[in-house]
Amino acid sequence: MNPQFKRGILELLVLKTIKDRPRSGYGVMEALGKDIDVGLNTIYPVLRRLTKRGLFTVEREKSAIGAPRKIYRITKEGEKRLLSFKHDWETFLAKVLKILGGGFDD
Repeated sequence: MNPQFKRGILELLVLKTIKDRPRSGYGVMEALGKDIDVGLNTIYPVLRRLTKRGLFTVEREKSAIGAPRKIYRITKEGEKRLLSFKHDWETFLAKVLKILGGGFDD
């Protein structure tokens, strides 16, 4: 898969996962890892990039062991970006499916 394409889809999935529930980077990896092959080395750069763009805030949460964990929360700007990104993805996917013959089972 094209790395740029995969990167964009991961941004969409990370936004959605954190919108569903604020999480740590490890929590994001666990949630996404149930369905796709993704590791922390992939997730953390996405989290840093989206946080730098103002799509997440970061809070420190005490941990029973070790350093405090960073918990990511989506911002209003992040929610707007998620809606826009989701719309773009659904439009793109519909066009791809049309070209391929209408569905995944064909």
